[in-house]
Amino acid sequence: MNTSEFISLLGEHQEKSLLFEYAPGMLVGANYHVTEVKHVTIDSVDCGAGKDSWKETIIQLWESPLELGKTDYLTTYKALGILQKVGKISTYDMDAVVKIEYGNTMFHTAHLHITGFSAQEGKLIIRLSVQPTDCKAKETCGVPETNATANACAPGSGCC
Repeated sequence: MNTSEFISLLGEHQEKSLLFEYAPGMLVGANYHVTEVKHVTIDSVDCGAGKDSWKETIIQLWESPLELGKTDYLTTYKALGILQKVGKISTYDMDAVVKIEYGNTMFHTAHLHITGFSAQEGKLIIRLSVQPTDCKAKETCGVPETNATANACAPGSGCC
């Protein structure tokens, strides 16, 4: 989901509570805060010497230990207000992919991809997932597209 789609989604559901499902059945606690919005430009070179670049909007969520037990979630209206304020200070690339940065004591900190959402009973639930790493130069590295293995880019494999 890109930045424009995410902001529009929040705008369409302003009366709802905003929940994030970081793993199946696991929700970010109601004590979360949006603590940072990052405008990131990635300039990369893959293991096959291919150059690429793209932009990301990374929204960081943090659970406040002072608000454990809180039951009321941040509303989409308030989250939208935060994002609009950020946009006035630092302009968004509306085509940039949105990622959610989150971690807690039971889940490693990660940049999570938005895989979908559901709107129900006063809630907007954003579904997140961890995307595995991948070899972007499969052809150069001799890695079959459908059967990539963890050791395919090992020394001597033709990759790197």
